[in-house]
Amino acid sequence: MYQCGPTVYDYPHVGNYRTFILYDIIRRTFEYNDYKVNQVMNITDVDDKTIRRSKGEGVSLKELTTKYEKLFLEEIQSLNILLPVHITRATEYIGEMVDLIEKLLKKEIAYKASDGIYVSIDKVKNYGQLANLDQSKITKERVTNDEYDKENARDFSLWKFRTAEDGDISWPASFGEGRPGWHIECSAMSMKLLGPTLDIHTGAADLIFPHHTNEIAQSESVTGREFVHYWLHGAIMNIGNEKMAKSKKNFFKLDDLKDNAVSPIGFRYWLLTSHYRSPVNFTYEAVHGAQNALIRLMAIVSNYPEGGKIIPAYKEKFLSFINDDLNMPQAVALAWELIKDSNESDADKRSTLIDFDRVFGLKLDTIPKITEEKIPPEIQALADAREEARSKKDWEKADALRLEIGARGYDIKDTESGVKITRI
Repeated sequence: MYQCGPTVYDYPHVGNYRTFILYDIIRRTFEYNDYKVNQVMNITDVDDKTIRRSKGEGVSLKELTTKYEKLFLEEIQSLNILLPVHITRATEYIGEMVDLIEKLLKKEIAYKASDGIYVSIDKVKNYGQLANLDQSKITKERVTNDEYDKENARDFSLWKFRTAEDGDISWPASFGEGRPGWHIECSAMSMKLLGPTLDIHTGAADLIFPHHTNEIAQSESVTGREFVHYWLHGAIMNIGNEKMAKSKKNFFKLDDLKDNAVSPIGFRYWLLTSHYRSPVNFTYEAVHGAQNALIRLMAIVSNYPEGGKIIPAYKEKFLSFINDDLNMPQAVALAWELIKDSNESDADKRSTLIDFDRVFGLKLDTIPKITEEKIPPEIQALADAREEARSKKDWEKADALRLEIGARGYDIKDTESGVKITRI
């Protein structure tokens, strides 16, 4: 499987990380099914954005991209995302890109213009099929920008001849010194490591056009073979009714979540509760609610005894959910169903949940045993208010407060020694 990795010119936002967690879930699901996965992820370390940012900051391209690549790799590990088998950098595959471009020129699919090499999309068979592109909107114009107007398909850039703005960021090629366009990078790297046809190619839904559409065009025009058997695209993350994006300046970074008491694993759990093809709306209230559920799950698992066995019936159900288009919400619901099942032993529940976590990636097998828990102040305040209502024989209010405490994940019991509050 090949996954579109980050463009290392800035901090990723949490919407980007939804896509990277999807990559991880895909790999974990196949490995849970006993497949061996050869996973390749690229690092885009040369394109319009990286060059523009390095010039703006007055640092070399290498210095800029190394800084943000290091940060990205640290953050995906905090999200418990498995490192891909291969991490490829665009600048290390320039030779392969030049070779592909030479083949496209020879086949007359590509042509030379004054500012670079372009693909003539009217010569590409079934151009735009992946994106269900309206063929009437295809225009015989060139576009130099790597990311462009998603309404009109136009001849796209494979290679950009050296300009004064690029400075020393260029490489020699038989067709003229310059640098690659964004789209050719992924074709060159993926086919070099995985061959002319990939089993799975993944990415965010907003890459379907133009990026993945153009990958197909250039790759299949060279090989004459299907480029990808299966495309898996993750839906976007919104804030309000708008897509989270750096261009809109409406995004949060992983550090912002930590500053608001959300752990990376809590964020991961929240994403598991939505299907990858469904857009999600980011709010701190929603993420905190999911994190509270995760805390409950961790507390329960930590107090189960070890030494149990994986329960076959639950494993079979789990497989049926994850193999049904990665239905993680159903898989998470099954975990809670198992916890409530009084017919199964706690030791077997633990072993089964740890087995599920091979896909969830929540680190359930690393949680220390929780013997005592500090009751949050807001829960204690509700319990005190309930006691006051009981003392006034306001049973209706006392019952309402008990329900509210329960809704927040705690159980309250009246014993001879006083009120006991425990996490459900």
